[in-house]
Amino acid sequence: MNKIKNKLAFGCMRLPMIGDQVDETEFCKMIDRFIESGFNYFDTAHGYLDGKSELALRSCLTSRYPRENYLLTNKLTDTYFNKQEDIRPFFENQLEWCGTDYFDFYLMHSQNSGNFEMFKKCKAYETAFELKAEGKIRHVGISFHDTYDVLEKILTEYPQIEVVQIQFNYLDYDDEAVQGRKIYEVCRKFGKPIFIMEPVKGGNLVNMPDDAKKILADLNGGSAASYAIRFCAGFDGVISVLSGMSNMQQMEDNISYMKDFKPLDETELNAVKKVRDVLRSKNLIACTACRYCVAGCPENISIPDLFSCMNAHALNPDDWNPGFYYNTVHTQNRGKASNCIKCGKCEKICPQHLPIRKLLEDVTKTFEN
Repeated sequence: MNKIKNKLAFGCMRLPMIGDQVDETEFCKMIDRFIESGFNYFDTAHGYLDGKSELALRSCLTSRYPRENYLLTNKLTDTYFNKQEDIRPFFENQLEWCGTDYFDFYLMHSQNSGNFEMFKKCKAYETAFELKAEGKIRHVGISFHDTYDVLEKILTEYPQIEVVQIQFNYLDYDDEAVQGRKIYEVCRKFGKPIFIMEPVKGGNLVNMPDDAKKILADLNGGSAASYAIRFCAGFDGVISVLSGMSNMQQMEDNISYMKDFKPLDETELNAVKKVRDVLRSKNLIACTACRYCVAGCPENISIPDLFSCMNAHALNPDDWNPGFYYNTVHTQNRGKASNCIKCGKCEKICPQHLPIRKLLEDVTKTFEN
């Protein structure tokens, strides 16, 4: 793990797009800039962009750079296997899709109390450890979305786990639903290196209301993203912070403050605490737009986009744009909130543990009645 250069990682879930296809020309430029600036860690999963993330990495990274120039993480997601015999063929496909002979890190994806039992039943961890012994995986870890006691259970049952990827940001730090601080403390208790995901909470710590933006602007320097990512990177044990960069502007901004990283000082820490209090007072839907809920929705409802409209309306009830986007963009060829049949599939997979069915009722009342 000492091969990770600097603490900024390229999260490949939100790539530059042209329509529904990855803009590989722009992605190549971003990768070139990232590597030439001294960074080398990339993170993907098969579910990212419906498999297009892995293929784009093969086209833009692994086919263009020597293997020693980068570190690549992939994940095993429960939707792609039903029994132990399914895991190796899927893993071999992932190697092919990414154009590599091995993964530096391979994570049991989105572990929680429900799917952990399924992973155990299918001997997913044991299979990953075997693949490590064969040289096809360098380090086995988990990405985690549940309460701190569940993490303790997993790390106790599988002490061979080498790294833990957690959701962590200053808004979730003391949130009892996400338990960022408690989960971080469990990682430290077990001595596990930490990867951070969702440092800007799906853009919620960048696209903020004006009163929150002003608090950071008064610091006289630095983007909203810079304070969020530096907050995470300053914690002991954190070896990498993922940023889902989707354009060169975001890339350049991240490089500007992470190339010579400095933790937040006391004034900056106080400012982000004030921002946190402002955001919590708005009662916004805490969706990070990971889009895990969309793939399994039988009514084809673009749930994160509808929640985005709802949040925009909450911040400015007189603005006509949220209603316009709801009715003419996000539901034109997809389901409306009122089409929800309350099957609950979305809630089972939501990393934020949102009451999505109830929230869709609120969306219906706001934009359809």
